[in-house]
Amino acid sequence: MAGKREVAESCFEFLYLELVRTCYVKEEDDRGTRSSLDAMGFQVGQQLAERYTIDRARFSDHLEVIKFICKEFWNELFNKQVDNLKTNRNREIFVLHDNRFRWLRHMSLPKDLAAAAETVNRYLIFPCGIIKGALASFGVLCEVSAELTDSATHACAFHIRITQK
Repeated sequence: MAGKREVAESCFEFLYLELVRTCYVKEEDDRGTRSSLDAMGFQVGQQLAERYTIDRARFSDHLEVIKFICKEFWNELFNKQVDNLKTNRNREIFVLHDNRFRWLRHMSLPKDLAAAAETVNRYLIFPCGIIKGALASFGVLCEVSAELTDSATHACAFHIRITQK
């Protein structure tokens, strides 16, 4: 059973890379492409959040929702929990660290972090949308951005800033 899941995961990962690449090739407007990928991710995130919490009681606060995203939601998507969560609760900022972001593992990246980050940024828009959509389905409105933190291991940091009080 595990072997079949791995094949399905690698097929999805290659499909995802090609989807993003094709969106940028077909669309002349870079801002429009980013918006489309974010909107697709948002919708997917909402649907997955509803699916993964159908038999669960509502969350009581933002921190509880973020912990769910880091542990259970991330595990469903990537077969692992977030590697590290940093918070600044006073400013409502959370940073999720994934030391080996699975959806990028088939990409060949330059060793130079700045050059690699420029290549990878467009591939992080959809996962940011997924996080934003999942949080919105729990009533948490936020802005999500991501950055590549290590090109050798495909490590990423996802920055979540809560915009509603």
